[in-house]
This record gives sequence, structure tokens and C-alpha cells, in this order.
Amino acid sequence: MKHFFLGLAAILMMTTAQAEHTATGDLGLVIERAKGSVLLIDQSDRVALARIEGLGDLSHASLVYSPDERFAYVFGRDGGLTKVDIVTRQIVNRVVQAGNAIGGAISDDGQLVAVSNYEPGGVRVFDADTLEMVADIPTDSKTIGLVDAPGRRFVFTMWDTGETWIADFSAGKPEITKIFDMGKNPYDALITANGRTYITGLFGEDGLTALDLWANNPEPIRVLPDYGRGQEEMPVYKMPHLEGWALTGGEFVLPAVGHHEVLWVDADTLTETGRTQTHGQPVFAMSRPDGREVWVNFAHPLNDTIQVIDSVSKEIIHEFKPGPAVLHMEFTPRGHEVWISVRDANKVMVYDTHNFEKLREIEADSPSGIFFTARAHKTGL
Repeated sequence: MKHFFLGLAAILMMTTAQAEHTATGDLGLVIERAKGSVLLIDQSDRVALARIEGLGDLSHASLVYSPDERFAYVFGRDGGLTKVDIVTRQIVNRVVQAGNAIGGAISDDGQLVAVSNYEPGGVRVFDADTLEMVADIPTDSKTIGLVDAPGRRFVFTMWDTGETWIADFSAGKPEITKIFDMGKNPYDALITANGRTYITGLFGEDGLTALDLWANNPEPIRVLPDYGRGQEEMPVYKMPHLEGWALTGGEFVLPAVGHHEVLWVDADTLTETGRTQTHGQPVFAMSRPDGREVWVNFAHPLNDTIQVIDSVSKEIIHEFKPGPAVLHMEFTPRGHEVWISVRDANKVMVYDTHNFEKLREIEADSPSGIFFTARAHKTGL
């Protein structure tokens, strides 16, 4: 009988431990690019909780989250796809699926993870649970601008051929729709939160190109055909990230290629509505979640500065210098704070977005991308 009660007590203790839940909605990960690690962070307490190591080459890395916010899928430059459990704080699976990768996406149902590759090119799609490959989509081109779209679809674009493909997995085996003549050397892309508009930036010619994904047969739509790098060769110190775009009210705000300005575009008509001159070549132009402000960081050698733009007046209302090599910004879900990675200071800095007061500095090893788990519930992130 004594052994029975001891065994029962052990089972109850185990059940209690298993019943304890870890809240993930307050958490996030920071890429530590120099060491191949990620730093688990807590928004409310503004602290680092743990370091998870062994993720390979993270010199150009991004990640997405599972719908339940528990698992992060980290895309490394070395072609590594790593599944991280942020509850147990460990790697649960890792595959090196290509020689050189450039990012990825997760399907709207959370069952498929897609990776965009430079070498050997194309897109490879994996089961989110096991990381077993379920589809290999060769493109004969470096592949960029990979995003998820509603209906278990992925959209991506080819640097070499100027095509955009839509891979529809709704019936299991992918059905591919190819759109030609997107422009010369597309370098990045974005998709709107409703999944309707896909926009690619062009490096080899002036302008951008959009697709209406709600159309039965999407056709390229030229945007800002008189803007760009093609007519006047400009040195580009770092390619801007269209994934760091902003939507403020009814306007897109896009970083200009090779110019010291951001571009304002009407979201309905896709016509230019204004330009704001900036401190340097913008890398990310990111909207505070309420859309009232746009925060911009810049390419080397002017990458110690952030400017804040009022989305009504389109004027710069604040400028400050967090430190050397500001690489990324991430707003808390309701926008009351912004977390900023300052690579060469080895810090993540937290600021109040209303009075611009610095609230905390967190030690991090060459930090770059910051990703809060709220991204799990947004299309295209």
C-alpha cells in the first residue's frame, strides 16, 4: 500500500508539472548573427531568458512561428532550417536543405514551411511537424520575396528571370501559376495583411511591380515607373528590405533603393503621394502598429541613426542615435515600445514610442533580427 501511495503521488506530481502552461504571447527571439544562436526575450519584464545555440550561419537570418507560438522556424544563410521550441528552450529538429538560403514562410494553416534558396535556387517545402521535405520546386534562378498567402499558398519571385510564381498547396500537390514580365532583377517583395497585394522592388530598372492576388489571372502592375536606380546609377550600400514596409492609413511607405528618401504610395491606386527626404539610404521603414508613425533605419555608413516620420504630415518629427550598426526594429504588438538591435554595441535597446525614452538595454551577441511571437498571427511575417 505504501508503494501504491508513493506511486500515486509521483503520478500526481508529474500531472501537475505537465499541466503547467508557459505563456508564449509575451516572448520573442533575437538573432545573434555572430555565434549562430538566438536569444529568448520577455517583453513585459524586458529581459533575456535564455540563449539557444547551434543554429549554424545566421549572418542573414529570419524566422516564422507556428500558430500556437510555441515553435520558431529559423532560416539560416547556410541553408539550415532549424525548429526551436521556445517553451523547452531547445532545438527539436534541424535540416540543412540547401547551400545558400534567403528566408522562408509558413502556410496559413501552420502545416507547411517553405524556404527560399539562392543555391541551388528554387523553393523547398517541409512538413512543419517533422521537417520532412514534401515538395521541391526548382526555378533555375535565385529566389527572393517568398511570402505566405491565404489558401495554403506561397508566392515568390526570381532574381534572374523576373518571374513571380504562386504555389497552391490547397489540394496537396502544388499547382504552380507563373506570372512573367515582373521586371529586371527583383530584389525583395511584400504582401499586404489581407493577402491581396504583392509588391516586388526592382534593382535592375526603375519602379516596382505589383500583383492583385484576388484577380483570377493576376497581371503585373507597374508602380512608380519613373522612380528607381535604373536611369541614374546610384551606389547601394545595403539593399532595403521591403518586408520592413509600412502601411499607414491608406498609404504604403517604402524604402527607396540608392536614394536618401522613403516613398509614399496610395494603397488603392498604387500612385505616388509623396516622398520624405531622410538621413541616409533607408533599410527598414516600419509602421508603428497604429499607423501614426513610421520609424526608419539606414544603411552603412549612416547606420547609427533612426528617424521617426509623422504619417499625416510626412515630416520627420524625431531623430536619435541608439548606437553603431542599428540593424532591426520590432514593435510590441500594440506599439507602446520598440525594441532595436544595435549590432556593434552588442545590445538590444528598448524605447518608449511616445516619449522616446530609453527603458532598458539587454546584452546580446551581435544582434540583428528581432521577432515577437505576435507575428504568428499575421500574413506575410
